[in-house]
Amino acid sequence: MADRRTRASLVYGPYHPPERPHRRRRVRTGTEPRTALSDLRLRRTLSLLFAPLFLAGTIAFALLAADAGTGPAPNRDTYILFAAICAALTLVALVDLAVIARRMRARG
Repeated sequence: MADRRTRASLVYGPYHPPERPHRRRRVRTGTEPRTALSDLRLRRTLSLLFAPLFLAGTIAFALLAADAGTGPAPNRDTYILFAAICAALTLVALVDLAVIARRMRARG
């Protein structure tokens, strides 16, 4: 009974628990999806990496579709579908790059 320990001292020993740095929090306004902050450098890196890959996939599947026949799978339609998906993802990556560039310029 002479040595009563608190719960914090049992977890951290004789030291105090580490303090978290205090950050200013933004007031919630309901516009968070429009004003959300994301890691723009990471998004830019991923878009710069995947835009050329998806473009190469689009070209590769288009060339495969040109050579494929109408026989069993994978047939011409399958390659056209994959080329369209890769083209759409290329477009998404390029639009994301444009949005990221605009947001980085706005930040200064």
